[in-house]
Amino acid sequence: MSSTSRPRTPAASRTRTTVISLLAAGALLGAAGAASADGTGPKPSGAPTGDGARALCKRAPKIDHRIDRILDRLNGDASQRGSVARLEQRVKNAKSAGHTEIETYLSNRLTIRRSLVPTLEGRQKDLADVQKWCESHDDGADS
Repeated sequence: MSSTSRPRTPAASRTRTTVISLLAAGALLGAAGAASADGTGPKPSGAPTGDGARALCKRAPKIDHRIDRILDRLNGDASQRGSVARLEQRVKNAKSAGHTEIETYLSNRLTIRRSLVPTLEGRQKDLADVQKWCESHDDGADS
């Protein structure tokens, strides 16, 4: 080692790496901005050409399973995390403890959670109709 160079410490090495990374990121962002400004950037894909029936028919069983799982959780008893009954119990506990702010917060959450049940049941019914349609239309291939 010469007398003019200092040994590198791990902190100095990290700092240098960070500076180089920031410079590289800035260069990439600058290039991307320049490309977009002159019109050579990515173009919007435009309006959809179909209704996505094939993709929806493919995902319908997974969506149905997910809705079932969520409804089971919401309709569970007070020992089930995420259930309406559990949140009702928490509201009662907050009220009996005199924690009005907590009670208000949990009551508002309970209102929203209760509204999820009919919404999801409606989606489940609609999805059943979609699955019937998919079965009669070759999973959306003949649309």
